[in-house]
Parts: sequence; C-alpha cells; structure tokens
Amino acid sequence: MTLLIGSLTIGLILSLLAFGVLISFRIFDFADITADGSITLGASVAAALLVKGYSPLSATFAGFAAGFIAGFVTGLLHAKFKIHSLLAGILVMTALYSINLHIMGKSNIPLLNEKSVSTIAEETGKKIFNTENDINLFGWEIPACDAMMLIFVFIIILIAGLFLYLFFRTNLGTAMRATGNNSQMIRALGVNTGNMTMLGIALSNGLIALSGALLAQYQGFADVQMGIGIIVWGLASVIIGEALVGKQSLALLIVGAVIGSVIFRLIVAIALRWGMNPNDLKLVTAIFVFLALIIPGLISKYLSKLSI
Repeated sequence: MTLLIGSLTIGLILSLLAFGVLISFRIFDFADITADGSITLGASVAAALLVKGYSPLSATFAGFAAGFIAGFVTGLLHAKFKIHSLLAGILVMTALYSINLHIMGKSNIPLLNEKSVSTIAEETGKKIFNTENDINLFGWEIPACDAMMLIFVFIIILIAGLFLYLFFRTNLGTAMRATGNNSQMIRALGVNTGNMTMLGIALSNGLIALSGALLAQYQGFADVQMGIGIIVWGLASVIIGEALVGKQSLALLIVGAVIGSVIFRLIVAIALRWGMNPNDLKLVTAIFVFLALIIPGLISKYLSKLSI
C-alpha cells in the first residue's frame, strides 16, 4: 500500500509537468524542451533556499518564478529573435544545466534534515490523525504522513487545474488559445501573438518548475540530472489522458493530464516492482510514447479502409 500511495503522490506532483506540456504542445503547438531544464531549475532553487532557512512556501514559489522566467526567455528567443521553437528550447535547456549547478553549488542537495513541504505534511498528519504511527485506510496500514502528503498534493493539483480552466476561459486565456489554433486570425484582430507566446511558454515552464520544487521536497533531494528526458514523461501523460477521456474540451484535457500522469506513474512503479531494469526506464518510456503517437493514426487508417 505504501508503494501505491507513493506512486499516486509522485503521479499527482508530475501532473503539474503534464499541465505545462499540455500548454506548450497542445495549446500553443510549441515544441518546447525547456522542460528538461526548468523542472530541475525549480528543484534546485527550492532546495537551495530551504538549505538557507527559507520557508517551504516561499522556496516553492521561488521555484515556480524561476521556471516562469526560464520559459519567458524561451518564448522571447522565439517571438522576438525569430529562433525556431525547438532550437530556442535547446538553447535555454543547455544554459539551465550550468545555471542549476551554480544555484546548488554542487550536483546534489539533500533535504532530509530541512523543513520542507513533506515535513509540514508529516506534522499536520500527526495532528489530524492524532498518531505518529500508521493509520488504517480501507483495511490497509499506511503512515499518517504519507496519507497527509497525498491529500496535500491533491489539493494543490485541484487548485492548479481549476486555475488553468478558469484562466483559459478569460479574454487573455482565450487569446492565448487562439494564438495556438490560428495565429494569423488572432493577429488580424490586433492581438500581439509574440506576447501571447511568451506568456504561455512562461506559464508552462512555471508549472513544470513548480512540479520540480514539490518533487525535490517529497523525495528529499534535488539533483542536477533529475530533468533528463522528463519531457517524454509529460508527453506520455498527456497522450494517455487524451486516449482515456478525449480532448473535446479544455476541461477534459486538464483532467486527462492528471489521470494520464497518475496512470503512467503507476505503470512505471509496477514495472520496476516486477523487476524491470531501471536503466531501461527512459528507453521504454520513449518506445511507449512512440507507439501512442502512431497507433491512433494507424487505427484511423484501418477503419477508413474498412468503410470504403
């Protein structure tokens, strides 16, 4: 049961990553791989501030702000300097590797002895459940701190998902969505598509960095290598969500991103539990995303031939 609770918690934390990928890839059709650097940036900024004695709330928000700035730079390179979106993301991601090392001062920062979101959840769990031991949940014994952390993260995801839904229904959010759908049309209406792109990619990477900040505090460390290949994880989450709940509306896309992230994390946890070599994780993830991308097209072609 502890494995399940841990997988659910990490899956929910990484759904913030899925939100970011959803914004860049689905709403803006922007091939942004800044995520590999911005998730580590959020973790490194939060870890560095926690070690210096800052509160978990301020450290987490600082991680979000750092990712927001990184995403803004990527959008700026693309919109103002006319650099291709893929190359702009590569440039910022490459620069962030050195920046993250400078922020942390080393390749890894342990947080086990620092006050973090996890320790706050642990203290709150002890007060709410009135015990320091395991609690009984549907016949399963789980640590009170783990249960409280899961609830805490779920509330954060609920707030973030609701914020995205309401934001993209405002005039500004609608203009950002229109920029991704039909930039020429929205430009003819007087909207500065460059500014919309910069703001959207900034928000995307801010959420991804927030995911990194929470993940570092939950796992108890921040590592400069933790973001390598993470964009594929985000893509897998979005694709799984779309396959399960569809993409007919913004609400379904947001809910699907959360469901996809949780399910994908559970699949990974089960595969590792059954003996899969951790060194093969990135390879298997890439193959899975590849199949998820091409199978729907193959199925539609097959069905269209049957209907002829």
